[in-house]
Amino acid sequence: MIVVKLGGSLAKAWTLQGWLAALARGKGRVVVVSGGGAFADAVREQQDRLHFSDRAAHRMAILAMEQYALALADLGPMTACATELDMRDALWRGETPVWLPSALALADAEIPESWDVTSDSLSAWLARRLGAGRLILVKSTAAPRPLDPEALAARGLVDRLFPSFLVGAKLALDWVGPGEEDRLADLLTH
Repeated sequence: MIVVKLGGSLAKAWTLQGWLAALARGKGRVVVVSGGGAFADAVREQQDRLHFSDRAAHRMAILAMEQYALALADLGPMTACATELDMRDALWRGETPVWLPSALALADAEIPESWDVTSDSLSAWLARRLGAGRLILVKSTAAPRPLDPEALAARGLVDRLFPSFLVGAKLALDWVGPGEEDRLADLLTH
């Protein structure tokens, strides 16, 4: 099983259809975790305006991920799934599940409720929970090689707590950046 985190910023870059076509190559093997995209940007903007807590913002950002996941499910086509069982059943049927994170992520008191945890960390959390062998981060920016989670966090390419979500994980980490749709398709089929 492979978990692919599809960055929300890809929708802004007008490249989303190419990424969705690449993801279609991994049917029955891939679970998609969406970023928050414009939906999460709205949460940030409103937190600046209304001054609600990071706890509220975290919960709203998870719902933003869920909104983007519903859009991806419609465009993909993918199957929107909230539970592990739903995801495993969709994979068994040869479908591509896209995770609706609110039920599982908000139920885990160990996940810090702040902007230090974004869809990057949540994708690592889900990959570990599902026992995936690989996590692929699809982003609108390139990353330095070799991939070092600490360095990625220090550069702001992933959230601050992302490295801690990988500690002890037996998980291959890949990064796919702009123009690498074919590389993603290759990673999903090999």
